[in-house]
Amino acid sequence: MKKKVLTTILTVAMMATMMAGCGSAPAKGGDAPTGAETTAEGTTNETEETVENIGEEVTIKVFSNLPDRKNGQGLVEQLIIEDYMKENPHITIEVEALDEEAYKTKFKAYAMEGMPDLVSVWGHPSFLNEVLEAGVLAELNKDDYKDYGFFEGSLEGFSKDGKLFGLPRNSDIMGIYYNEKMFNDNGWELPKSYEELLILGETIKEAGIIPMAMDGGDGWPLAIWYSDMLMKITGGYADLALQSIADASFTDPAFTEAAEYLAQASERGLWQNGYDSQDYGTAMNLFTNGQAAMFYMGSWEASMAINEDIPQEIRDNIRVFTMPVIDGGKGSETGILAWNGGGYGISSNSQVEAEVLKLLNYIYLPEKLSKYGWENGVGMSAQDQTAFMTGNETILQKQFLEILNGSTKLSGTTINDLGTANFKTVIESEIQGMSNGTTAPADFLAILDESLK
Repeated sequence: MKKKVLTTILTVAMMATMMAGCGSAPAKGGDAPTGAETTAEGTTNETEETVENIGEEVTIKVFSNLPDRKNGQGLVEQLIIEDYMKENPHITIEVEALDEEAYKTKFKAYAMEGMPDLVSVWGHPSFLNEVLEAGVLAELNKDDYKDYGFFEGSLEGFSKDGKLFGLPRNSDIMGIYYNEKMFNDNGWELPKSYEELLILGETIKEAGIIPMAMDGGDGWPLAIWYSDMLMKITGGYADLALQSIADASFTDPAFTEAAEYLAQASERGLWQNGYDSQDYGTAMNLFTNGQAAMFYMGSWEASMAINEDIPQEIRDNIRVFTMPVIDGGKGSETGILAWNGGGYGISSNSQVEAEVLKLLNYIYLPEKLSKYGWENGVGMSAQDQTAFMTGNETILQKQFLEILNGSTKLSGTTINDLGTANFKTVIESEIQGMSNGTTAPADFLAILDESLK
């Protein structure tokens, strides 16, 4: 059989986001064909298939939210797919990869007309609840993953009513990346409080440099910043947010206070002009080109430290800190915004589900996703990666590990993803106006209330 074209990549927009078992290695998702058959007499006759050409030809369609296949998570995903096809020559994997927003739009279309076989999913109520109601994901067997080294609780976001429908790819930590050389050259010190962060931003702006690059055009990074404010004000917002969503009432003073703090960042010039209409790639480029001193984004971008598309002087000096405390708030320096985010699920209408399950389980072999991710500087896996640490990790990797190991409280899912899909859409679209002063915090919260009724 002639090998078909292995991978088709549809790349839309710029670089997108969205972020090792210590036990025995798990099986690869079922028994592989042997390529031979046994006769009634017990003798073995070789079939026409060879080791290099086992079984019937199968095409698996993968729909991914990782369009950059040369760096970060997209590179890791691509490496694993290529490994799998080399080991299984009868399998052809076709990848369609779109950036975050385009992906979610097309996902809705696929939900109506038929999903590709393996898809990117998120373990958040705002995404998963609606998807499960539509019945587009196949159930997985939890017992199959006992030896995969998943951290305790990491599968919960991908489960409902005791059933598992997806596997998490990352443990995501939100951080503020900064250019250490730029800070040292200008005598700028890391802020210890939110007020110091805003003052630092004013100082940087006076020097003719953008203080912090913000992807405000997509909405979700602003909603995550809002979650960071809530974390520092309350010390842990999950129960409060869930109850407020259930009651369709955001009357607690913490929500107003968090909105006011978020608006201050814009009012005092912490972010670039036009942040509320600029996308992920634009914000990231401002930082990686040296135009901005800081960049607000998650640990999935830790691979910037080894990305050769970024000038060496910049990538060698990228460091990170987490949101500083708010004076008078209950949140501590070690209470951080962290959650288990994106992952993979299998389409319930896949015609090759058994083969897709083998691929899914192969991806999550510790020596694949966790190992490749760590080697390529892609933040933290949802699985134990300690077996793959060499001591030669980038400074960014070590910093994120120190942040995680030193944490005393993790936020869990950000507020925009705790409610319904409509709530997520509303908060991520309305928060732009609230951040730039077009909408008052009280009106913003009233709109959130209405979105849940």
